[in-house]
Parts: sequence; structure tokens; C-alpha cells
Amino acid sequence: MAEGLSRFDRWPTGTKLLLILSAALLPLGLALAWAARDSIGDANDANRAAAEEQGRAVARAIESLVARNALALSIAANGAFRDRAGAPCVATAQSLALTPAIASRFTIRDPSGKVICAAGNFEPRRDEMLIGPGDIGLWVSPGDKAVDFRVGVVGGMATGDIEVDALRAAATEVGKDVQELVISDSQSELRVIAPKAAGPAARQLRKVDPIARGQLQVRTSIAVTRTTIFDQVAVMLPLLMWVVAAVLSWYLVRRLLIRPLERLKAAVLAYQPGDDRLELPERLGPAEEIRELGSAFERAVERIEESERQMADALTGQRRLVREVHHRVKNNLQVVASLLNIHGRSATTSEARAAYAAIGRRVDALSVVHRNHFAEVEESRGIALRPLLVELSATLRASAPDDAKTTAIQLDVDHLHTTQDAAVATAFFVTEVVEFAMLEQPGQAVEIELRRSSELAARLTISSNALMREGDGGPEHVQFSRVIGGLARQLRSPLDEKVGRLSVDIPVFPE
Repeated sequence: MAEGLSRFDRWPTGTKLLLILSAALLPLGLALAWAARDSIGDANDANRAAAEEQGRAVARAIESLVARNALALSIAANGAFRDRAGAPCVATAQSLALTPAIASRFTIRDPSGKVICAAGNFEPRRDEMLIGPGDIGLWVSPGDKAVDFRVGVVGGMATGDIEVDALRAAATEVGKDVQELVISDSQSELRVIAPKAAGPAARQLRKVDPIARGQLQVRTSIAVTRTTIFDQVAVMLPLLMWVVAAVLSWYLVRRLLIRPLERLKAAVLAYQPGDDRLELPERLGPAEEIRELGSAFERAVERIEESERQMADALTGQRRLVREVHHRVKNNLQVVASLLNIHGRSATTSEARAAYAAIGRRVDALSVVHRNHFAEVEESRGIALRPLLVELSATLRASAPDDAKTTAIQLDVDHLHTTQDAAVATAFFVTEVVEFAMLEQPGQAVEIELRRSSELAARLTISSNALMREGDGGPEHVQFSRVIGGLARQLRSPLDEKVGRLSVDIPVFPE
């Protein structure tokens, strides 16, 4: 039955269940993992876009702060020159004081760049930069930690600055995740926010935005939240759920179904015929079907035991009947042998007595076979040839004529067993040959040898000087040759005839 099964069919049920569940749940787990991966990718893209927008917002906030201060200073300086105030810085400062969140340090120069007045102890660099009315010039001043701006007004120029604290406040107001902020021109740069390390779950996005028509560059470094270990677990969670579901299902089926079946199988295999009853394990799991299967096994074993008891009783009766049959056959043969002996003694001629004796010896040979078969019937091993030949030899000497009773019969026989049919033919063959030798030359020794020649055959050899004859002989020799030839054919063996020796093969049981 196992030869027709495929390799998958020969696998244990637990393995097949695990593979089937894995194949069924794996596509769902992969789809969910792919969806989670896409969601995390979208979130990362959104975080990056938000960081880029935050950098642009910081640049706009700084540009707006610079533009607001430059506009306020331009308006105040224009008013002072228009009113031809004797102290333009005082008039400008008064005008700026009315505008909230505007720097109050500035200088006013004439169109040639000469300083007219200053407010707030302010000394800007780049005195050589000349700005026409309506224009604006920007540069960074690392020494003053500020961004300077110069606006052109009618009648001169006004220069102011925005300190780094104001720049930092404007940047952090719109960019809470700014890790670094640097403002630079073509010659110098001003670090507004010193660099700081991003968190373990973030990376930095560096961005440069030009402002004021490219006069300044705002370089920002924004912290972008990246995929954390929890996000990675979220990606792998569907696959982990697939593994857990498959393993858990396999474990439950194995614990609730396969293990109880294995315990039931072990109990059934441990049962031996003749035991009191089938001992089933106490725990067969919660499955009602398995408990019913165990009860079915118990009922089947009880029916088998009852059938075996009936068969044993029938076999005992049959053995008694066989023993009785063999006993009656043996007794009948003994009665026939006794009648032949009685008639032989009352015979008036020597030929009649010899004939009765010859027939009696053959009946005795058959009786010896039945007696040995009756002794071996209980073991069912067949008929033992050694005791059969020993008893047959003693019977032949006892029934021999007076002048042949001195004939010695020597036995060299292995302990072998054969069937009843082969034992009958063997007994008749030995009887014919030994009788012929005793009658041919009384007193000549006869040697009977039986040796195993193969697993299922043995060689029976009878040797005697009485078997050394020349020519075909008389009618007795012809009759003898015909009889032993027929017995050899009954044994399905060729008759090996040599001077002083006859051999045949006998079927025997293996060792």
C-alpha cells in the first residue's frame, strides 16, 4: 500500500498540516506586509515633504523679518530726509519706535556713503556698498552676529541690522524641527542655530534656499522622522502573524488530535493476544471522535478474543479427533499385523509363511510411521526420521527369519523431520531394501545413513554386501528393482544405484 503513495502522502499529518496552513496564510501575510511597507513608505515621504516645507518656511520667515525691518527703516529714513530734520537719526528713531518688533540700531549716510549719524552704537561693515533709492543690499556680519541690510532713500542711505536672536526666534517659530540654521552671503556665513544631533529615530534633511533675490543663502538642517524598530515590526507583523497562526494551528491539532491518536496507536500495538483486556490511555484528548474510536477498538478486541477462544476450542476438539483417528489406525494396523502373524504361524508351507512375514513387515512399517506421526502431531513439526528409522530397524530384525536375525543394522542418521507421505515412502523403501538384503545374504551387516544435503533435502543411503549382485538376477531381483524404483518416484527422487549401495533424496523441513 505504501508503494503507491506520493511523497506528500507519506509525510506526517502534522507536517502536512503546517505546510497547508502556511500555503493558505502566506499570501495574506505577504499582502498585509506589502501594504504596511507602502504605508510606512508613504509616511516617510510625507515626513520628508513636511521637512522640506519646514525649511522653506524658515527661509520665508527670515526673508519676511529682513523685509519688514528694511521697509520700516526705509520709511522712517525717507520721512526724516523729506522733513529736512536737523537730526535725521533722532527723527528716524522716533518713527521706528512706533513700529513694534523692529531693530532700533542704524546709521544714516549721504549718497556718497559718508556717515551722517548713527543710533545704538552701530558700526556696520562694508562702507563701500552704495545703494540707490528704492534698492536694498544684504550681507552677514559674523562679528556682530547679525544680518546687515542697507536701503536707499531719497537723499542718502540707511543701514540697519537684525541680530541673531531675532533671526533664531523667527526661525524656531515656524520650524520646530530645525537642527541647524546658517545664513551666508558670497563672503561670510552666520550660524544662527548651532548643529545638534538628531534623535535615534530621525535623520537630517539639509536644504539651501536663496532669499532677497539671491543675496543671502539660508541653509537649514531639518530632523526627519525615519522608520523605527516599531515600524519595522509593523511591516513584519503580518508575516509574524502568519508564522504564529500556522504554528499555533499545528500545535493545537497535534496536541488535541495527533498526540491522542499516537497514544491510542501505542496502546493498540502494545496489546498482545491473551492479555486480559486492551488497556487504553486515560487521556485521549477532548475530541469525542477519538474517545469513540478507542471504544470501538475495545469492542473489536473483545470480539477478536471471543473468536480466538472459539477457534481454540474448535482446534482442541480437532486435535482430539485427529489423535483418536491416528490411535484407531495404529490399533487397526496392529490388529492386521497380529492376524498376519497368526496366519503365518499356521501356514503349512515355507513360501506361505515367508509371504505372510513379508506382508507383516510392511504393515509394521506403516504402523511405525503412524505411531511416530501420532507422537509429533502436537508440535506440528512433521515426523522425526531418526526415531522412525531406529524403531523400524528394530522391528525388521525382530520379524526377520531365524537365519537372518543375526543381521546387524547400523544407523548413522541426522535428526531431521519430514512429511507423513515422505515418511511412508521412506519406511517402505527401507523395509524393501533391508528385507532384500537379509533374505539375499543373511547375516551380512546393513548400514543406513541419512545426511542433510541441502536446506530442504536429505540423502538416504543403504549399504550392504548383500546388495552386490551381478547381472539382472532372477524374478525376485526384477520385482525388487521395480518396487524400489516406484518408491523413489514417489519420493520424487532419482534412484542412485551403485555396487553395494542404494541412495535416494528425501524432502525434509529446514532447520
